[in-house]
Amino acid sequence: MKKRSRNRIYIIGAGFVGSSIADEIRRKDVLGDVVAFLDDDQTKIGTRIDGVPVLGPIADVLTIVKTTPADEALIAMPGAPRETLRTVFAQLEKAEFAKIRILPNISQVIDAEAHLIQTREIDPQDLLGRNPVQINLRKSLQYLRGKRVLITGAGGSIGSELARQLLSGGAERLYLFGHGENSIYEIDRELRLLQEEGVGEHATIVPVIGELQDVEFVNFITSRLRADVVFHTAAYKHVPLMEANPVAAVQNNVFGTWNLVRAARNSAVRRFVLISTDKVVEPTSIYGASKKIAEEIVLDAAGDGREYMVVRFGNVLGSRGSVVPLLRKQILKGGPVTITSPEITRYFMTIPEASSLVLKAGGVGRGGNLYILDMGEPILIRDLAEQMIRFYGFEPDEEIPLEYIGLRPGEKLVESLWSTDETPLETEFPRIRRISRNGDRPDVQEILAALRPVCFFDHAHPERYRNRRALRETVRRFIPTTPVHDDEPEY
Repeated sequence: MKKRSRNRIYIIGAGFVGSSIADEIRRKDVLGDVVAFLDDDQTKIGTRIDGVPVLGPIADVLTIVKTTPADEALIAMPGAPRETLRTVFAQLEKAEFAKIRILPNISQVIDAEAHLIQTREIDPQDLLGRNPVQINLRKSLQYLRGKRVLITGAGGSIGSELARQLLSGGAERLYLFGHGENSIYEIDRELRLLQEEGVGEHATIVPVIGELQDVEFVNFITSRLRADVVFHTAAYKHVPLMEANPVAAVQNNVFGTWNLVRAARNSAVRRFVLISTDKVVEPTSIYGASKKIAEEIVLDAAGDGREYMVVRFGNVLGSRGSVVPLLRKQILKGGPVTITSPEITRYFMTIPEASSLVLKAGGVGRGGNLYILDMGEPILIRDLAEQMIRFYGFEPDEEIPLEYIGLRPGEKLVESLWSTDETPLETEFPRIRRISRNGDRPDVQEILAALRPVCFFDHAHPERYRNRRALRETVRRFIPTTPVHDDEPEY
């Protein structure tokens, strides 16, 4: 039987992070052999690190690989700007490596402690968007040291990333709450594996399967867990899907939040952070309206030493059900790539950056305040699609056609992070703003009382139960921008 040849690896970046990864590859002897470092630093080129040559500059990789062949490239430059990563990736792609891996964003590499398990195959989201803000995460998480932290929706995109970053926060316990057993199983196993490989500090990880709409269960489990801090990320989020299921959106996003906030107050939870969305700004969808009501519930609960706050931001690159995974699937099947409009724009930031800023805001924020994350400039979805098409080695329109399909129910052409009765104010923290709200606020109890017979059967009003039209009309009373469709069925 022919002996399999050893995988030969280039590590791009000869700094401390790159040498740490190389040392781990050598010790574990799993991926193969590191045959060279590539770097642009002239003081390093020509030297050796533990016997491995440092070659360069990176732009010469096509020539270098001819004399020092390799199968795989691993980019160990977690603090590099997006422009640099795009250039490096283009150069490595020309060299036709069988695999290109990357160490993730700097937010996941705490105090230069990089681990092989944190590397993965490069993805379009690693190259798209702006340069993420670099946060001293360990310092930002001091307020969570020794605390019990509950994350709802812990199996989702933001919830799971919060959990990964919280491994470095010194929390006593991490409660991973969700109603989907598969997603909670996946993040639970991932965190335990990360811990086994030396990532972060020790924290007891506790998976919890449950339903926020079950008020008795929420009261019971919250009193048992005795969490100090809650990050509430759980929500139904898909705009067109929620337009087709508006009662479910309100039942989950509004009453699930109400159940959790009330239980948190009864259990003396001191800090509560709701993850919100730009869809709440003058909402044209039930999803946006439901999250706007959720914001009011949380802000209304602040006071008496309770630091209950809201952090609002726009789209994140790569979240499940978002445009990036959809575009990827369409590209890999040969197109067409569908876009609602050539003019449609969205704000975007990476999941790790959004999560880092949420954790930062959760520590520096004060109760009763609404914070927004600075998302930079909005991006044309067409430009995003074209960049992704080129990432996968195709040319837009020529090889992968673009098709415009029109706005879907509940969607806007342009999103905003604040409404006309809100004013963003700078804080001392980069990319975190506080919203000053003007005008009267809606009465939370009045909203809940009006919506309850629609979401939960009431013998006094059986005709309202699950009545979609009644739901929209009720929501519109409190949020005038919510549409009521002429063809909306009652049930």
